[in-house]
Amino acid sequence: MASKMASDDDFGDQFLTCSVCMLHFRDPRVLPCLHTFCRECLQEWAAKQQPLECPTCRTQVSLPDQGVDGLRTNFYVNNLLDFAAAKKGAGPGVPCQVCEGNVEGSKSWCADCAKLLCESCTLLHRKFPLFEDHEVTPENTLKAEKDVGKFHRKRHCHKHKKQELVFYCESCNALVCTACTVVDHRPGKDHNPVEIATVAQRKKETLQGLLQDMGPRLKEIQASIKEAERKISNLMPSKEAATDQAKAYFRQLADLLQKREQEILSQIDEQCRADGKALQTKKEAIEFELAGLTSAQTFCQQAVEHGSDVHILEVGNQVQTRVETLLAKQLDLESNWSEFQFVENTAVSDVEKEVENFGGVKTNVDVSKFQVAAKPAVQGFACIAELTTTNQEGRPCVTNSKAVTANMEDPSGTEIPTQLRMKSEGVWEISYVPKVTGKHRLEVKVNSQHVTGSPFDVPVKGKDTPVLTIGPEGSGVGELDGPVGVAVDKDGNIAVVDQGNKRVQIFDTDTGKPLNSFPVDGEYPYGIAVDSNGRFLVTSVKKNLGIRRYSKEGELLNTFKPDRMTCPVGVAVLQDGRMVVADFIQQSCLLLQPDGSLIRDIGKGLLQFPEFVTADESRGVVYVTDSGAHKVFAFDLGGNLKFEFGKEGQSDGEFKTPTGVTIDPAGNIIVVNIDDRRLQVFGPDGTFVRTVTIVKGGGPHGIALTPDGYIAVACFWGHCVEMYRYK
Repeated sequence: MASKMASDDDFGDQFLTCSVCMLHFRDPRVLPCLHTFCRECLQEWAAKQQPLECPTCRTQVSLPDQGVDGLRTNFYVNNLLDFAAAKKGAGPGVPCQVCEGNVEGSKSWCADCAKLLCESCTLLHRKFPLFEDHEVTPENTLKAEKDVGKFHRKRHCHKHKKQELVFYCESCNALVCTACTVVDHRPGKDHNPVEIATVAQRKKETLQGLLQDMGPRLKEIQASIKEAERKISNLMPSKEAATDQAKAYFRQLADLLQKREQEILSQIDEQCRADGKALQTKKEAIEFELAGLTSAQTFCQQAVEHGSDVHILEVGNQVQTRVETLLAKQLDLESNWSEFQFVENTAVSDVEKEVENFGGVKTNVDVSKFQVAAKPAVQGFACIAELTTTNQEGRPCVTNSKAVTANMEDPSGTEIPTQLRMKSEGVWEISYVPKVTGKHRLEVKVNSQHVTGSPFDVPVKGKDTPVLTIGPEGSGVGELDGPVGVAVDKDGNIAVVDQGNKRVQIFDTDTGKPLNSFPVDGEYPYGIAVDSNGRFLVTSVKKNLGIRRYSKEGELLNTFKPDRMTCPVGVAVLQDGRMVVADFIQQSCLLLQPDGSLIRDIGKGLLQFPEFVTADESRGVVYVTDSGAHKVFAFDLGGNLKFEFGKEGQSDGEFKTPTGVTIDPAGNIIVVNIDDRRLQVFGPDGTFVRTVTIVKGGGPHGIALTPDGYIAVACFWGHCVEMYRYK
C-alpha cells in the first residue's frame, strides 16, 4: 500500500492520518510492531495505561528509558507529508512559507528546510553560503514528480547540528556525522563507522529477502481468508438448518410429554369413575341396612313407651326376633378404598440431569482427541489448565462456550470456582485459585461428555515448594549431571546446559518430560542463551573454550573465540545478534558482533568475578552478577556504569555469592545466591522488592523466567532444575 501511495498524485488522507487523533501526523513515531502514531498521541496513550499497548494491534510495548521520545521517527511518513505539501503548494494561491507572501508565481521546495519558497526567496536562499548545498526542487519538476523518494528530508546530527548524518557506526548501531567520526566514533577497536550507503545496501538486500519470503506467506493467508469467508457465508444457513432441527426435536419431546400427560390424566379420570361407582354401591347397601335397623328401633321404642300390656304381649316376640336378627347380622361397614395419587416414577431432578443429553450441537470435533494440560499449581496463585479441542483430523477447532464445562474440587470435596476463557482457536484456558495444598479433582466435559482422562488429579503445592523438579542425577535421557546454564527456547521449553554429560537437554515446561538433546563441544559447557531466530548460544571454559552457535535441532553452526576471551561463562544475546559474554578471568564482559568479533570490554576494572549476564534492551542496560563483589552491576552498551546494587550479607537486598540473573517483562531484576540459595527480586533501579523463595536444590546457578510466570533454577549440586511460581 505504501509503495502505491508513494507514486500517486493524490495522497489518501488515511495514509497520512494518525488513527488516534485522526489528524495528519505530527512528529510520527514508530512502535516495535511497526504501527505509527503522533508523538503527542503516544505520550497521552502511555499516560493512561501501563504497560503501553499499541492502539491498533494491542501489542505490549516496552518503552526505552527516554519514553516515547526514544522511539524511532517514521521518516518515510514525514517524506510523504513533505511530498503532499510540496505538490499542493505547487498549485496557485498558496503563499510562500518563508515570506508568507507572493501567492502568485512559481514555487520551489527545499528538502533540507522542508519549506515552500517563492522565486524571490529561492534566489535569496541560493545566495547564502550556509544553504548552498541544500536540495531545492523547482516548480516544473515538482509538478511532474511522482516519486516520493526524491523528497527525502535530510537528517542532521543531534550533537553537531549543521552536520548531516552520513556514516553508520556498526559497533554502536548508531547514525553519526563526519564530526562524530573524529570525536566520539573514531575508527578503531571500539568503533567502526561506515558510509551509510554501504550499510543501507546490505540492510536493503536483507529486507528484499524478507519481502520475497513474505510473498508465499501472504498468499497462504489470503487463501485462508477466502476459506474463512466461504465458511462465514455458510454459517447462517447452517444455523437455520440446525435451529429447525432442534425445534423439531424438542417439539417431538414436548409432544411425547404432552401425550404422556394426557394418558396419566385419563387414567386418573378412569380410576376416579370406577372408585366412585364402587363407593356409591357400598354406600347404598349400608344405607339399606341403616333403614331396616332404624325402622326396628322406632317400632320397638313405640312399643316400650306407649304400648299396653296386651299390645306388648301381642308383638313382643315379633319385635324381639326382628331386632335380634338385625343385630346378629354380619355387616361389612368398611369402604375398602384408599385415596389414589399421582406417582413420579422418574424424579424431576433426575430428568433435569438427563435433559443435558436431550440433543446437542454436533460439529466435527472429536472428544476422544481432546487434551487437557494442567500447569503446575501453587496455593494462593491464579493457576490454569488448558483444554485443546480438536476436530476428527486432529487439528484445533472452535467449540462454543456453552458446550464446555469445568468443575474442580479440593481434597475435602469443596468446590473451587473456575473460569473459562477462549485463549485462541481451539484452546480454552481454565483458571482457578486453589486455597489449600493437596490433590484436587478437575472434571472437564464438552457437550456433556468427559474429555479423555477426565476427571484429572491436579496436585497443588505450597509457594515455597518447587512445582516441578527436572532430573534426577545420571547420564540417561532426562537425567542431569551438574546443570549450570538454563534458558527458555522459542517454544517456551526449558533448555539446560548439562555440564557433566556435555550436552544441552530440552524439557517440557509443564511436565518436565525430556523433548530433545544434543552434544556440545568444549570441556566444561557453562552458559546458554537463545537468539531471535531460536538458535542456541553455548559457552564453554577451560580446554577448547569459546562460544558455539547451534541450530534449533542441535547442529553446530559457528564457533567464536575472540583473542581477548579466556573464560566465557554467562552469555546474553541481543535482538540484532550481538552477544554479551561474562569472562570470569578477564574480569569483564565482552560485547561481540554477531560474527564473534570484539566490539568492546564492559566493566573492566570494576568487575571481580562476573558470572551471569542478562540484557534489558528496552532500557539499554546489561546486568552482570559479580560473585566476588557480591553485587549486581548495570552497564549501558557503551560500557558505561549506570549503577550497582547489593553487598555481602543475608538481609533483604544483600547477596551471598550471586550467580543467575534474569529480568521479568516489567524490567524487574531477579537474582539467585549460590551460598544461601535466596531468590530475590529488585526493581529496574536496583531497589529490593521481595524474596521469592529459598531454592531447595544445592548450588543454584543459571535462572530463566518462562512466559507463563515460572522461574527455572539450575541446581548444580542438586543435579536438577527446579521450577518455582513467580507470579
